Amino acid sequence: IPRIWCGFGLVLGVYEKQSDNDGIHLTEAAAVFDRSISGKLSEMLSISGPPLKKGKSRIFYGLHQDFASAVVVGLGKSGTGVCGKENWNNCKENIRAAVSVGCRQLQDLEVAHVEVDPCGDGQSAAEGAVLGLFEYDELKTKKKVLVTTQPYGSVDSAAWQKGVSYGDGQNLARQLMEAPANYITPTVFANTIEQKLSPFAHKVAVHKRPQSWIESEQMGAFLSVSKGSEEPPIFLELHYKGSLDSAQPPLVLVGKGITFDSGGISLKPSSGMDAMRADMGGAATVCSAIVTAAALKLPINIIGLAPLCENMPSGKANKPGDVVRAKNGKTIQIDNTDAEGRLILADALCYAHSFKPRAIINAATLTGAIDVALGSAAAGVFTNSDWLWERLHKASIVTGDRVWRMPLFQHYTKQITESALADLNNIGKYSRSGGACTAAAFLREFVTADHWAHLDIAGVMTNKDEVPYLRKGMSGRPTRTLVEFAAGLASEP
Repeated sequence: IPRIWCGFGLVLGVYEKQSDNDGIHLTEAAAVFDRSISGKLSEMLSISGPPLKKGKSRIFYGLHQDFASAVVVGLGKSGTGVCGKENWNNCKENIRAAVSVGCRQLQDLEVAHVEVDPCGDGQSAAEGAVLGLFEYDELKTKKKVLVTTQPYGSVDSAAWQKGVSYGDGQNLARQLMEAPANYITPTVFANTIEQKLSPFAHKVAVHKRPQSWIESEQMGAFLSVSKGSEEPPIFLELHYKGSLDSAQPPLVLVGKGITFDSGGISLKPSSGMDAMRADMGGAATVCSAIVTAAALKLPINIIGLAPLCENMPSGKANKPGDVVRAKNGKTIQIDNTDAEGRLILADALCYAHSFKPRAIINAATLTGAIDVALGSAAAGVFTNSDWLWERLHKASIVTGDRVWRMPLFQHYTKQITESALADLNNIGKYSRSGGACTAAAFLREFVTADHWAHLDIAGVMTNKDEVPYLRKGMSGRPTRTLVEFAAGLASEP
């Protein structure tokens, strides 16, 4: 029976013409397909409208007995690469965007199996397919058709599978961030990550530290936030032992895990508060990156730390003006209970140093100020290490999930160390100025490591239509950049 009746679809790429005199420039796989149907694809492209622009698509039916429908997608100009102005690889981004358009178009037609043109870069094509098809509809009665994808034609299967792993990793973070806060509590979050890591149990240890352990570690800042909620806190600790050398100093990834942020007594406005189910985006991206590293068998030791709790108003909650003591003994005056992410991260960063790490990277949806500064174009990076910055930046160029360096001046430190009642204040004294920078300066008070970076990911938490290969909703960024960074570090001597 021809596969045309079985719901098979095909996504193929075409490049823009270099000049008006050029013929249609198909990818290698598309050209093979075109030859197999005696040039009918080229013919149909010529007569069906103007040449396809980057990111645009055109669908054809019945060209081949094996495929009910074939979508041709525009890849832009061939031969593009890293763009110094954009800080990403144009070719890779074009492939991700184009493939996602084609796959979605076929999904809308309820095509259940799609073969994808690798477009000369199997990893980017796979990422585009996997990321583009994701939609959180677990709680809806009517769901989109589940589409399976595979590469069409000759392809580097390892590159394709790597792309699938990268995409799956980001989608795990998206799923955790998108799910309602009554479904993803601290306990459920920890159990979900434990379950995702279970296939790699021989190389991974998972510790779900309860409140009694948190108290024994004297994490007073973390506990001050969690005490306002009925949900018990969890300190999630993941150990991935990927290196053959068990003594290799680990990369420590720390993620802010506020599973719902009401603001506490300093209550947020109700408009848009539902999005604060994703205030555990730091924990989601960090833990998903470790799941992906394990799936890829990266030869590196990684430790993941995620303080998980809710920030809620109650008779037990932090009050403005309260003073708490962090794990390193520093006292903190809490003038705004909605600046809670830095409190739980303070204790986690102190704990991170006990592992004598190669580097510490924390990720957090920390401040609205970073969204004002950078929007959704890039995550803000505050770091004390040029070495670390160079590697993070290099990784982000490959993934297209960009980072941008922000300042860690003493100018900002002065604003959080001048406190009436304690060593530190949890907000800068000029509260409307440089909020992302004063938050980073606060975190630096709990860091002694030579290589530390803080990623403020609040601006990239959601996607409206800015990243064409992500549907509207929680983005799961910058999971792939963290994975690519870890892979790069693993390949260094």
